[in-house]
Amino acid sequence: MASQETDYLIIGAGAVGLAFADTLLDEDPDCHITFVDKHAKPGGHWNDAYSFVALHQPSAFYGVNSMAFPGEQIDTHGPNQGLYALASGTEVSAYFEKVMNLRLLPSGRVAYHRLTEFKGRDADGTARIAGVLSGAEQTIAVRRKLVDATFYQTSVPSTHKRAFSAAEGVRVVAPGELPDLWKTPDNAPRDFVILGGGKTAMDAGVWLLEAGVAPERIHWVRPRDSWLTNRKFVQPGEDFLGATIANQMAHLEACAAASDGDGLFEHLERGGYVLRIDPEVKPEMFHFAVISEGEIALLRQITQVIRKGRVTHIEHGALHFGGESHAVPEGALFIDCTARAVPFTAEANAGPQFRGDTIVLQPVHVPLVTFSAALTAFLEVHYADNATRNQLARTAPLTDRPATFPYAFMMNLMNRGTWSQTPEIAAWLAKSRLDPTGPTITRMMAAGDPRLAVLGGFREAVMQAMPHVIRLGMAAKALHETGGPPTN
Repeated sequence: MASQETDYLIIGAGAVGLAFADTLLDEDPDCHITFVDKHAKPGGHWNDAYSFVALHQPSAFYGVNSMAFPGEQIDTHGPNQGLYALASGTEVSAYFEKVMNLRLLPSGRVAYHRLTEFKGRDADGTARIAGVLSGAEQTIAVRRKLVDATFYQTSVPSTHKRAFSAAEGVRVVAPGELPDLWKTPDNAPRDFVILGGGKTAMDAGVWLLEAGVAPERIHWVRPRDSWLTNRKFVQPGEDFLGATIANQMAHLEACAAASDGDGLFEHLERGGYVLRIDPEVKPEMFHFAVISEGEIALLRQITQVIRKGRVTHIEHGALHFGGESHAVPEGALFIDCTARAVPFTAEANAGPQFRGDTIVLQPVHVPLVTFSAALTAFLEVHYADNATRNQLARTAPLTDRPATFPYAFMMNLMNRGTWSQTPEIAAWLAKSRLDPTGPTITRMMAAGDPRLAVLGGFREAVMQAMPHVIRLGMAAKALHETGGPPTN
């Protein structure tokens, strides 16, 4: 006999699992939920992130539906000036602790096993868990469903396995170690080498520059450059609705004008909707990262950029890229930013979310992962069968490249169209704080706000653009499914 029972066993108490549970509690007042998570605190990878990490999307539509982030305000200085302040990693971690300790556990319907691993299920469906430190095993009878909230397998520099080697004595650190350099001033490096081309590497570059490091002392290994979403077009609230709608209209126009994903991004760049660091280099990557024009201006100061592929070995004064080498200053500090936010191994588990007695949480509106999880919980409660649930929220891929992005955009639009025509879902969206526009438009309609005029013609524009969206999207789908992971 199992030692415990629950209705839903959620593997992972990160942002996605918490968002699912939060909505499930509201929509099904009789259910019981149990979390199993390897971390000592809720919040998933936020527990492992570098200290100066910040949420690059607005916190207004991140987290869980029932709890807003505290103290949202407009930045008055710095590279994010004029836009909503970015929640720091510390603030995000504290937020998720509050969600667990002030919202979920006090309900009396949630159990939380921290520092615990899910070990699998027996033939009768009973789940087995074991303490990370104690090794003690327990069993849990799952009355309804197992919820896998680990699809994203989020990797951060402090926990990932490096794909390169380093000679003895070479100083290689994770970004989180940079703020501690002040503790050893006699051993402070003169030169820095950033490894990686993603958002973590960009954050490290901005941090070094704002810490007073001269740009010429920074070398940057960028295997691929990236397109980046301009943060001013993804802001919350009434004052920014015009920019939000303009961004969506621009995407529709780009689909009509472009012959492929690369052309779509070139079209968007002309309107400033997407950005790139080096205007002379064609980006080969798009991971849905969001950045401000001020951050781009800072990063363009770093001109010693090395584009020779992925580093395979580091020795004193040299980087090796397979058979090719590149000289760097002796004694340089190497900053490892090569972790992939979502490893491609996650794609092996892609497919419908609802699978018999298991739910595999995945994005249904890319890249809004917590919104997707909350909507999935709503569907679980209010629709009777998995086929209907899967049809109402088809999974959208976390594409990697400009060439495959139209596939994700197509799925977003198709899902949005389905939701707008399903009264129960539309009503839920209108009050969901995780939805970027639903509550804003609802408030503006109630107030008769004249700024809603920007919506005029939007629905018609979507209808006119859909043949082009589907044309690009289906071609991108074929690339996504056959192209495999790119070399970077």
